[in-house]
Order: sequence, then C-alpha cells, then structure tokens
Amino acid sequence: MAKNSSHVGPGDPQVVVLIGATGDLSRRKLLPGLFHLAATGFVPGMRIVGVSLDDINLEKFRSFVRGALDQFFSRKLSEDDWAAFAQTLDYVPLAKGARALKAAVKKAEKSLGAKSRRLHYLSVPPAAALSAVQLLAEANLVKRCRVIMEKPFGTDLESSVALNSRLHEVFAEEQIFRIDHFLGKEAAQNILAFRFANGLFEPIWNRNFIDHVQIDVPETLGLDGRAGFYESTGAFRDMVVTHLFQILAFTAMESPTSLEPTPIGEEKNKVFRSMLPIQPEDVVRGQYAGYRSEPGVDPESDTETFVALRCEIDNWRWAGVPFYLRTGKRLAEGQRIISIAFNEPPKSMFPAGSGVGAQGPDHLTFDLADASRMSLSFYGKRPGPGMRLDKLSMQFAMGETSWIGDVLEAYERLILDAMRGDHTLFNTAEGIERLWEVSTPLLEAPPPVRFYQPDSWGPKSIHQLVAPRAWRLPFERAWRNSSNSSG
Repeated sequence: MAKNSSHVGPGDPQVVVLIGATGDLSRRKLLPGLFHLAATGFVPGMRIVGVSLDDINLEKFRSFVRGALDQFFSRKLSEDDWAAFAQTLDYVPLAKGARALKAAVKKAEKSLGAKSRRLHYLSVPPAAALSAVQLLAEANLVKRCRVIMEKPFGTDLESSVALNSRLHEVFAEEQIFRIDHFLGKEAAQNILAFRFANGLFEPIWNRNFIDHVQIDVPETLGLDGRAGFYESTGAFRDMVVTHLFQILAFTAMESPTSLEPTPIGEEKNKVFRSMLPIQPEDVVRGQYAGYRSEPGVDPESDTETFVALRCEIDNWRWAGVPFYLRTGKRLAEGQRIISIAFNEPPKSMFPAGSGVGAQGPDHLTFDLADASRMSLSFYGKRPGPGMRLDKLSMQFAMGETSWIGDVLEAYERLILDAMRGDHTLFNTAEGIERLWEVSTPLLEAPPPVRFYQPDSWGPKSIHQLVAPRAWRLPFERAWRNSSNSSG
C-alpha cells in the first residue's frame, strides 16, 4: 500500500485507547479503519491500546486484529504494512484496571514523543459507557484527549440529560464526539456541496418548489444477535434519533457562515429547534412476523422493528413541507436514500394520454452508499410522432469517476475528524437533547405495533401516512449501470 501524508490528517501523533477492542464493531470497522489510516500515512504516528473483558495477552490480541483485517479489510493487505501495524498494538485486559491502562498509554506516548494526543474510542454497550469514562478518569487520561462515543445517547430526554451531565463531570463538551456513521459517508457530505455550491439548486431548496422530502433507510438484516440491545431500544431510538434526524438536518439546514464545525453545528441545531413535536398519529410502528420468537426477545414484546413517521420543520423555508422518514429490519431491500420531490406544474398544456404526471413528480435522489450516487428525474418526450412523455433521468455515480479510490469509509473519516478535533459531522449535547424533547409525545404514547411480513416494505398503513403521495421506494426503475437505466 502506497504511503502518502495528507493535510486532512491530524498534525500530532495519536495514542488510541480502544475500549471494547475485541467486540463486533471493532472487528468489522474500527480496526480495519485504523489500519488503513496508519498504512496510508493519514496519521503521522499511531499507537493502539486495546482494552476489553477478554483475558488475553498481546500475542493473542495481535492474532485477533490480523483475523479482523483478513475478514473485513476491503483493500489489498500488504504484509509490510501489517508488520508495521502489529508493532503499534498493545493490550490491557479490563480486569487489570486503571493503573495498567495508564502504564500502557504512558509507554505508547513515550515511543511517539512529547506532542502526541489521546483518542479514546468507547466501543461499548450504552450501559457500559459511564464505567468506561470512569476508568479513563481513574487512569488520569483526561488531558490532551478526545473521546468518541457510540449511540444511543440516552433513551429519552431525562436519560440523555443525565448522561450528558455525568459525561461533563469528566470531559468538556468540546472533547466529546458523539458518532453517527451515516454522516461520515461521502454522500451525506455531498448534500452540503450540492446545495450550497450550485446556483441551479440553491434558490429552489424551499417550500415554494419542494412538495415533500423522504429519508428512507430500509434494512434486510434482522437482529444479528443483538436482541438484548434491540429489545430495550427499538427502531425509533436506534435509527431515527441518531441517524435519520441528523440526515434531515443536513438536508434542511440554512447556509452556514462557513464550512466550520461551529457554524454548521449552529445551523443543524436551528433545524432541531424548529421541529414540531412528533405526534403519535403521525407515526406507524411495525414488528416483523417472527420477531417474538427470536432468542432473547420477550414473547409479548411491543418493541418496534420498523417505524415510519411524518415530521415538519416550522420555519420560513420549510413551513408546510412534510418530511417522511422510514426505517426497519427484515425489509425487502437494503437502501439509504434521500428523495426530494418537487412541485408539479400548476397546469398542464399536454393532451390527455400524453403521460405527463403519470409517474409522479420530478425527484432529486441521493443514494447514501459509500460510493455515492445522485439522480435527477424529469419528464421528456419519447421519440416518434405525437406527444408522448416518459420519465427520464440524469445521474452521477462516484464509482464512474477516478475519485472512487480516494473514498474513505465512514468510520475512517469520522475517526480522522475526531483526531483533528473537527465536530462538523458529530452530534452535540444540545442537539441530542432537543431531539429527545420533540420525541417525547411519541415515547409517552406510542401507537400499537402492526405486524408485517419479512421481505416486505412494512405495515400496509404506511401508505395512509403519505397519501395522496407515494413512497419513493421501491424504485420503479433500478439505478443505472452498464446495462440498464434508472429514474
């Protein structure tokens, strides 16, 4: 793997304390991501101290890391890069306590020199987060550090406020990075570039031209062994508060004064403050048939594995424009899209039978996959005599450009940003608490779950939620590739 330093990386070497180092997220995403950042020279020097419940030695931890790279590293794995990376690893079993952790970090810092900084990644279940914070405090590892926390950030307003209060006893807010991997994707950031860099679209990004917005993140996966977590969380807490509402803010925010963390954070929080409370009658909760038979699930569980909702932003730009959000487990397809539906012309001059309006409004669609795509659909005339219209589209796909090799995976980008102290793509305490506040009516009086069949698109009542409009997914036309076309 070629080495190349980059101005987008941190200026100082980094000691990464990875708590939960042998967990699933670490194995699938964090360790491969840290390896890539080290091997490509994004970080000028790095040492990783793994911490977990597993009572293993350093040799076995290195073997675990190599196994994770062999299974989940998506690029070519150089043996020279692995040999160098293996030497940066250390391991401390959680049972050894704060003193052993402090010694390991001091040893790592000594090898890097005086200018190194600390990055603590808390890859642990929510119930263990405060224990991990306390461990870092007891080890006296709070100075010169930043800490990344995984969702969920509480389960309601009260627990979120309490969690933030406890965090702020140890860390200042500017040290805390609440991660949302959706915002680390190139496509999510491309929304900002698309909106604010193009004179064609910026003037029409408002209620005068846009009929509605859909943010749709169906998943084909089931519980994947996470019944204990999911039973206490559900689709709304797991996905909507921490992911879909954040994407909504990027889609709806006003232009920041600059592309810096503070101005962007301010505009996102303005969106959250403008959101109307989520009413139970504007929400459909679903549960896939067979969920209650899953290991670890209450046979009478009321936990939703699916949620669709309507929300509104009560400000000048978006008043009256509904935002429809949908996500769930065991659905027909795995997709991550934002779809902007434009208003249709007020009057048609086209003859009956021409096809105008038959396939719905024009849409601008963002695909939030790592290799991002965008599509703009519109009506155009079919070749031949007469006036017959059909839906056509213009598309951009990152995979068709020479830039595709430069795409960082979401966790890689976010880890790099945290090392640099850049909060742009992270959640703030104020924003998270406001989102729990607007969610309170729903959480206090949730509608009953409605059953749906696995591999479907959710309960039938989702169509009543958007009527007279229609859900954008499933697409009538597939995304274009070398052999087909899209809309």
